[in-house]
Amino acid sequence: MYHKLKIFLVFIASISMYFPSFSQPDNNEQLAIQYFQNKEYDKAVILFEDIYERTPTPFIYNYYVNCLLELKDYRKAEKFISRLNKKNPDIFSYAVDLGYIYQLEGDYEKAKKQFENTIKSVYSYKDQFIGLANAFLVRDLSDYAIKTYEQGQKTLKNFYNFNLELADAYLKKNNFSSALNQYLDYVSSYPDETDMVQGKMQDLLLTYPDDSRKETFKSSLLQRIKKEPDIKSYPILLLWFFIQQKEFGAAFIQAKAIDKRFNEDGERVIELARIAAANTFYDEAISCYDYILSQKNMYSPYYQAALVEKLNTRYQKVTENIIINKDETLQLENEYLDLIQKTGQTNYSLQLIKNLAHLQAFYMDKTPEATQLLQDAIQYKGVTADLLAQCKVELADILLLTGEVWEASLLYSQVEKAFKNDVIGFEAKYRNAKLYFYIGEFEFAKAQLDILKAATAKLISNDAMELSLLIGENYDEDSSTVGLQLYSRADLLLFQNKYEQALTTLDSINTLGLYHPLFDEVLYKKAQIKIKQKQYSEADSLLNKLVDFYSADILADDALFLLGQLNERQFKNTEKAMENYERIFTDYQGSIYVVDARKRYRALRGDKIN
Repeated sequence: MYHKLKIFLVFIASISMYFPSFSQPDNNEQLAIQYFQNKEYDKAVILFEDIYERTPTPFIYNYYVNCLLELKDYRKAEKFISRLNKKNPDIFSYAVDLGYIYQLEGDYEKAKKQFENTIKSVYSYKDQFIGLANAFLVRDLSDYAIKTYEQGQKTLKNFYNFNLELADAYLKKNNFSSALNQYLDYVSSYPDETDMVQGKMQDLLLTYPDDSRKETFKSSLLQRIKKEPDIKSYPILLLWFFIQQKEFGAAFIQAKAIDKRFNEDGERVIELARIAAANTFYDEAISCYDYILSQKNMYSPYYQAALVEKLNTRYQKVTENIIINKDETLQLENEYLDLIQKTGQTNYSLQLIKNLAHLQAFYMDKTPEATQLLQDAIQYKGVTADLLAQCKVELADILLLTGEVWEASLLYSQVEKAFKNDVIGFEAKYRNAKLYFYIGEFEFAKAQLDILKAATAKLISNDAMELSLLIGENYDEDSSTVGLQLYSRADLLLFQNKYEQALTTLDSINTLGLYHPLFDEVLYKKAQIKIKQKQYSEADSLLNKLVDFYSADILADDALFLLGQLNERQFKNTEKAMENYERIFTDYQGSIYVVDARKRYRALRGDKIN
C-alpha cells in the first residue's frame, strides 16, 4: 500500500511540472486530515510527511508527529524531531516533544534530563517561559510547566510574576489549594484585579460538587488576613464569599472590619445592608444600618440613607410576618411620623410616606389618614417622578380597598401611561389588570396580563403569568364562569379585609359540583383568611388538606411554607415546622421558597448561621 501510494504521489508530482494547475496540495491536506480523523494513521502519515517536506508548518508538524506516535514509530519520530531541535534550538516545542518521545520509549531518566536542561536554557523573556510551559501542557506534562513558570518567577521577579499562568497549571492537576495561593499572591500585587479573581472563584467554588474548596478558600483568606492585615483584597474577597454563601452575619463582621481598618465612608456596609434586606435577612440588614448610624456622623454620605432604609427594612420585617404584632405597628407608625417630619418634602420622605400609608391602611384600619398622607405627598415639588408614581399606585391600592374602584383604575392608568417601559409602569398595569379581574372583566384582564408576561421585572412577570393561567384554566365564554366570578369576588373581599364575606363567597364555589379546578385555590385563600382572623388551627387543617389532595398543583409549596411558619411561630412545633420546610427544598426544588425554607430549617435545627 505504501509503495503504491508513493508511486501515485510521484505521478502526481511529475504531472504537476507540466500542469501546475493540477497540483492541489490543499486536497492532499484535507485527505490526510480525513485519514487521521478516521484513525487510518498508516495512510495519513505518508501524506503528512510529503506535505511537511514541501510546507514545513507547525500545523502539519503536529499532525505528522501525532501520526508517528499513534503508530508507535518512536525511532522515526525521535530522529525527525532531534534533527529539527538541533536546527531550531529556540523552538522549545521540539525539545519538549523529544523528551516526550524518550518517555514513551521508557527512558525516563533521559526524558527528565531533556526537560530540565530545556528549562535551564530559557532566556530572560516572559514569552519564552510561557511558550515552553505551553509546550509542556500540550503533552500533559503539568509538573514541568509549573517548574518552568517557577523558574520564570525567579528570573523575572521584578518584572512578571506568572501567578495566573501557574494557577491555570495547578488547576489542570486539580490542585485548587496551590492555584488559590497564586490567585491570592496576584491580588496582593494587583489589587485592582480583585473583581477578576472573584469571577474565577465564582466558577471554581460555586459549581464544585462539595464544600471542600469553599473551606480551603475561607481558611486561606483568614490566615492571610491575620498575617498581612494591610492587604485590602483579602478581606474584600472574604466578604464577597460570605455574601455568595448568604452568611450575612459573617459578611457584616467583615464589612465592618474593612470599613474601620481602611477608614472607609460606609458605602460597603450600606451596600451589604441592601443585599441582605433583598434576601430577607432583615436583622442582619438592620445591624448594618445601626453601624452606619452609630459610627458615622450625620453629615456623612450614607447617614440619611441609613435612617430611612433601616425604618423601611423594619417595615418589611413586620409586614411580611403572617401574624402582625399591633404593638410593633404602633411603634413603627410613630417612628415613621417622626422621621417624615424631620426629612421634610424630599425623596427620602416620599419613600417613608408610601410605607407608612400602607401600614396605616392595611394593618391599622386608618384609611382616611393614609389617603390624606398620600394625597399631600403627590403634590410635592422638586422630587423624583418615579417616587411620586409609587405614591400614586399606593393611593390607588387604598382607594380599591375602600371600594372606589374607578378612581383607583384611573390612577393606575395614569402611572402606566407615564412610565410605559419602567418597572413602576408594569406594576401599575398589573394592578389595573387585577382590578378588572376583581370585577369580573376576565377577557380584558387576561389580555393585559398576557402583555405583562414579557415584562422585564421578573416578579411582575411571574405574578401576571400565574393570574393569566388561573383565568385561562377557568374561563370559557361558551360555558359557565360562575366559579371564577365567585373566586374573583372573594379575592377582592379579602383585599378589602372583609373576611367573613370572602369566606362565604369561597364556600359557594364548593357547591358547584364534586370537582372544580379552583378547589386548591379556595383552600389556600380560606387558609389565608383564617390566619388573618387568628384561627390558626383551622388554617393548619385547610393547608394540610391542600398538600394531601393537591400535592402536584401550583400552590402546594406555598401551602408548605405557610404550614412551616404556623408550626414554627404559632404552634411552637419545631419538628413539624422542620418537616414542612424540608419538603420544600427536597420535593419542590424549583420553588421560590427554597432559600428561605432551607434557612429556617437550619435555624430550627440549631445550626450556627453567621
